[in-house]
Amino acid sequence: MQIYWTKINKIIEETPEVKTYLLDSPKDFTWEEGSHTHFALKGFNAGDKPNRSLIRHMSISSLPHENAIGITTRIREQCSEFKSILRSLEVGNEVAIFKTHSNLPLKREDKNVYLLSSGVGLATYRPIVLDYFERADNVNQIHSLNIDSSKAFLFTDIFTSAPDKKFEAQFVDNRKDYYEEVKNLAADKDGLFYIVGSDDFLVQNIEVLREQGIKPEQIMLDKRAQELPNFFSIESSL
Repeated sequence: MQIYWTKINKIIEETPEVKTYLLDSPKDFTWEEGSHTHFALKGFNAGDKPNRSLIRHMSISSLPHENAIGITTRIREQCSEFKSILRSLEVGNEVAIFKTHSNLPLKREDKNVYLLSSGVGLATYRPIVLDYFERADNVNQIHSLNIDSSKAFLFTDIFTSAPDKKFEAQFVDNRKDYYEEVKNLAADKDGLFYIVGSDDFLVQNIEVLREQGIKPEQIMLDKRAQELPNFFSIESSL
């Protein structure tokens, strides 16, 4: 396993609780849209075993041509040791990244794509939408639906409806409106539905989509293949 140590070159305050850390991109480090990586702080590998409290599984919120690895995360006032250390880091400090993989590349199957997310989960979709804007081949259109109770919606420079690009961005601040809208989107029985958020959020969305007749193969999660049965295990009884 290759560990890339790299430096923070910029910190962007997206909202009062959300920051994007832009990291220098190592020469031979590559990734694609929808990628996640293991993001670790100094000292995580100092002992005999990795210190897991200093490692987090994070989405990459940028594309390679932006020449920086974007890590976007919410840091609340009351937070974990990891987030507390991360909040104290400055430009020039070193962090590590390793085990980078994409479970969510943009499927180009001449269908409508629906991006469902909660809060900072939108960071996973930022590079997917940018990739679509650059090359819309074999994608009919994209509709993004994000729920964020803080109402401090992210990346509104990119997540703005653009009819000429066949892109619609929708934000809601409560569960009732969100799930009503999911049902509306699921009227497209041929669409592809991506879901990013907590495990509970994934399960709730899958239940709503399945009730509307959406098949498991139309639902994309940011999970490894071996983890998917945990979310679709109820399928056999439906």
